[in-house]
Amino acid sequence: MKELITGNVDLDKELRPETALERQLLGIPAFRRGLFWGVPRYGHPEGEVYKHIKEVLANIDRLCVSGQQREQLRLIAFVHDSFKYCEDKRRPRDWSKHHAVLARQFLEQYSSDPEVLSIVEWHDEAYYCWRTTHLYRQPEAGELRLQRLLRQIEGHRQLYYLFFKCDTLTGDKNKAPLRWFEAEIPNIERVDF
Repeated sequence: MKELITGNVDLDKELRPETALERQLLGIPAFRRGLFWGVPRYGHPEGEVYKHIKEVLANIDRLCVSGQQREQLRLIAFVHDSFKYCEDKRRPRDWSKHHAVLARQFLEQYSSDPEVLSIVEWHDEAYYCWRTTHLYRQPEAGELRLQRLLRQIEGHRQLYYLFFKCDTLTGDKNKAPLRWFEAEIPNIERVDF
């Protein structure tokens, strides 16, 4: 297998791919570029995306889930933030160029799992719902966002929640959105680890 090293970082050793698809993704230049993007910042004091993914994967390891759920969660973790380097953040914001949308578009070339694709695309939306309601004090707009999210994750709400928890419990992210989600969202089974 081709050496997956950039600088002094061996991605194979850091992320420990478990499936052929995970190994394949680590060999794709556009994907690898995204893994090395990032500097320490609020929410992500670790800096580079691959370090965040490593933290999310460690949280997934703490879950008691089926083999299929584990594989889905790991694939979501690998891809969810890997296209932040391509995101357009100009104002007004073009949400069609959000990193999560770009990640889904990329992953569609390699996976047809509707749950995985949906969660990759909507992985930040629970945070945006909470932020709209509680920080921006726009409860009606927050509720509209939340109802749209719940429609998008219908049928895989628990898997969405598990990923949201694994993603939120990294770095120095604000835990309030997770506490809100666990308290307010129906039809999820809360997990602790």
